Amino acid sequence: MQIQREAAAEARAHRDTARQTIADIARFLQENFSQRVTAHIAGIEDAKQVGKWCKEQSTPRFESEVRLRTAYQVFQLIQHAENCHTARAWMIGMNPQLEDDAPLQAIADDRFKDVMAAARAYLQGDL
Repeated sequence: MQIQREAAAEARAHRDTARQTIADIARFLQENFSQRVTAHIAGIEDAKQVGKWCKEQSTPRFESEVRLRTAYQVFQLIQHAENCHTARAWMIGMNPQLEDDAPLQAIADDRFKDVMAAARAYLQGDL
């Protein structure tokens, strides 16, 4: 039963991520983590660029979009199982499965599979 709930949560997070525009995702991340942190996740130095993405005045390059979508999907996965506050804390906190890096930092470093594995472990109660 637990495995089915986790699979359903993963499918829901994936579906939600696929349906969102990059502007919506950038806006969500900016609201939850700040413009500066969202820029860091995306791998850019100019935080004002995030505001332009949110207003659909420009779009991020491919690599930045992948990072933003990954951060959003993992956040949604944790949020569906827990709540918004726990998801935010999990995303910014040190994680022993990620060599004590925060999941957001690991995403900024392109360690997407590691972050998803850590999220799954968290949901299974392994950490």
